[in-house]
Amino acid sequence: MTTVPGTVLVVEDEPSIADVLTIALRFHGFEVMCAATVRDALALAESTRPDAALLDVMLPDGDGRALGRELRARRPEVALVFLTARDAPAEIVGALGFGDDYITKPFNIDEVVARVQAVLRRVRPADVLPQRPPLRYGDLELDETTYTVRRAGRSVELTPTEYALLRFLMRNGGRIVPKEQLLRHVWQYEHAPPESTVVETYVSYLRRKLDALGPPVITTRRGVGYGLA
Repeated sequence: MTTVPGTVLVVEDEPSIADVLTIALRFHGFEVMCAATVRDALALAESTRPDAALLDVMLPDGDGRALGRELRARRPEVALVFLTARDAPAEIVGALGFGDDYITKPFNIDEVVARVQAVLRRVRPADVLPQRPPLRYGDLELDETTYTVRRAGRSVELTPTEYALLRFLMRNGGRIVPKEQLLRHVWQYEHAPPESTVVETYVSYLRRKLDALGPPVITTRRGVGYGLA
């Protein structure tokens, strides 16, 4: 029996784009559901509970980012990948604020499939990892079985990508992890463009959440990478 790699909710109001995405994702073994509006997407998500959502930012009855927030509120573990206009950097910043990845239009369909696969590997690491005791570093505790994080005994709500980033840093203890290594192991990027700031962006988000509960815990080695203090 073939194992289905996951269920993806595609929310795109342009029929030709939605068809291409659906065909490609199904070819790679995904179950795919399609919606063209925020309203239909919420109804589908409620009845099917997708593992990932591929969301156009501009929809006829609302904003794809607002839809992503609602999906994440209903199911914190759902992975969010946004489709954005190439000339709209504000959309990219807004999407990365709580999502897991973004893809600019026009896009390469193979890249879309690869990005969805990479995001789901981050969201569902227990599919390939045996159960293990929680990771601990200082007052941080990360449970790889329940996908929960606590600092000084208080729960920290993280997106799947923030969780994956913290998990990798904790597995490396106090070692400084080069940016290139983070891109490979957390984002599954083998050849990220040198101007990519995705690591810096997510370190900033993670710092904001962790530092609210104690002294700064992530240290920066300028020009090299990041580690835990």
